[in-house]
Amino acid sequence: MDSSGRDRNLWAGRPRWFDQQMSSVELVRSTALTEAVPYAYAAVTPPGRLVFTAGACPLNQDGAVVSPGDIAAQAQQAMANLATALGAARAGLTDVAKTTVFVASSSRTDLVTAWQVVRDAFGDHDPPSTLLGVAVLGYPGQLVEVEAVAVIGGMARTVEAQG
Repeated sequence: MDSSGRDRNLWAGRPRWFDQQMSSVELVRSTALTEAVPYAYAAVTPPGRLVFTAGACPLNQDGAVVSPGDIAAQAQQAMANLATALGAARAGLTDVAKTTVFVASSSRTDLVTAWQVVRDAFGDHDPPSTLLGVAVLGYPGQLVEVEAVAVIGGMARTVEAQG
């Protein structure tokens, strides 16, 4: 818990199957590009079913935006909602091949705050991702949105590409 009493480790109670699924996504890194980034540069998927999610918004069960003004809390809710949407499609976070993270801010600090929550949610699975600062998102008070493309079917591994 943080100083405000919120549990910042949202993923501690996730179902056991989240960590036991075999990934269908082959994450590709290149020794010709910097290793200083916290994500793979590309993802290759075997034949299988593609899952395209709508942007996961920081909405509660009543459809209200949670934690107005709190980027980290909104990112946590967006990731929880993304995991739920993927689960409904019989996929998990380890099946994600690509994400796009939108943050309604022009501050790099705000973008990094959202990004850290998203990265923590994925654990060791670090699919290619794009992080964008945008002027406004769809719901009043919304600061974060995360969309993903996932693949169901097949087994893959992380590879180190030369060049």
